[in-house]
Amino acid sequence: METKQIQIRDYDYPLPDERIAKFPLPERDCSKLLVCDGGRISHTQFRSLPSLLPEGALMVFNNTRVIQARLHFRKGEAQDGALIEVFLLEPATPVEYQENFLQRGSCSWYCLVGNLKKWKEGVLSRDFYIQDSKFRLTAERIGTHGTSQEIRFCWEASPKSSPEGKDLQSSLPKEETEDSFTWAEVIDAIGELPIPPYLNRKTQESDKTTYQTVYSKIKGSVAAPTAGLHFTQRVLADIDARGIEREEVTLHVGAGTFRPVKSEDIGGHDMHTEHIAVRRQTIERLLAHNSEAIAVGTTSVRTLESLYYMGVLASQGKEDLHVPQWMPYEYDNRLTATEVLTALLHYLDERNEEVLHSSTQIIIAPGYKYHIVRRIITNFHQPQSTLLLLVGAFIGDKWHDVYDYALAHDFRFLSYGDSSLLIP
Repeated sequence: METKQIQIRDYDYPLPDERIAKFPLPERDCSKLLVCDGGRISHTQFRSLPSLLPEGALMVFNNTRVIQARLHFRKGEAQDGALIEVFLLEPATPVEYQENFLQRGSCSWYCLVGNLKKWKEGVLSRDFYIQDSKFRLTAERIGTHGTSQEIRFCWEASPKSSPEGKDLQSSLPKEETEDSFTWAEVIDAIGELPIPPYLNRKTQESDKTTYQTVYSKIKGSVAAPTAGLHFTQRVLADIDARGIEREEVTLHVGAGTFRPVKSEDIGGHDMHTEHIAVRRQTIERLLAHNSEAIAVGTTSVRTLESLYYMGVLASQGKEDLHVPQWMPYEYDNRLTATEVLTALLHYLDERNEEVLHSSTQIIIAPGYKYHIVRRIITNFHQPQSTLLLLVGAFIGDKWHDVYDYALAHDFRFLSYGDSSLLIP
């Protein structure tokens, strides 16, 4: 069967609400770890993972950090009108994440807007405080971008007063006014962490810590690379002690990771664009490991496998290395992983760059040929999801056995749930 004709109903399984982990375990590495090795299934504790991996292998982690992407506004000057939720998707101006987060005074983002029908025109605003300084944030719709809205945000100091009413207009030095606060600081002050909707609960203060990996660094995701939530400093130290090498990539997880497949066949499903950054050092390390890696999480899988097709485009002399959704199924995979990774190094050399910045819409589903990833560490995913298709592409129909085993042995599911090590 052609990949586009795969019926999403064939990737379904019963998932009672009580099996969805609403909160993480107090000790991350005490979660269960299912091991599927060539079809043989067993389980242990996650902290045993390092002993199950080959010495000298290369593990690749996604170091993205979740941002407080949900912003709430009320219509009307009195702030008593309809509630409007603005959900940050990706930067529009400036387009590069880190540059955008460092903006002072204004920037724009592509956003999903909840209750959009109530916001037909006008500018939304809300007041907030940073370090006892009062600010006003405004949001203005400036265009439509596919299914999202481009929104310009501006922030400036209001009359300087503290929450207690103390006048700060003359007491604050200029460097502590609006010129000193970045967009990153603004959303940290007023945004809400977007925990997955399938948890069916409100965000809690504890999520700010528990919904981040211990190695998260680069802000930009609206969802955590949840396979990494099980790792602790103890587990990472054990990995290092076994001579297993670690590398990091950055893929900013988009809202599409929560988006259900609504079409009957996957050919009717559109993947959201996700932005990646991969250092030259990482590509060199991959080459030194026979162009093979252990991927921590499906986001690392998508990054590593997208690298193959970016290398294909680079070998063709293309300037834009964006990977379209269906490219893997339309391209004759004649080049080896080593050849395309080498082409990426040449691409960086020609531009005198140390980091590869690009984007991907790759969909990995049965019929896909893996090029770089040899083992996957991942959580248990939603029924009828693209992530379950990715697992099916990796271990074939054995995914049924894996999920049946997990259900029969009281595994915890989804973002805060238990983990698995998959070896074809």
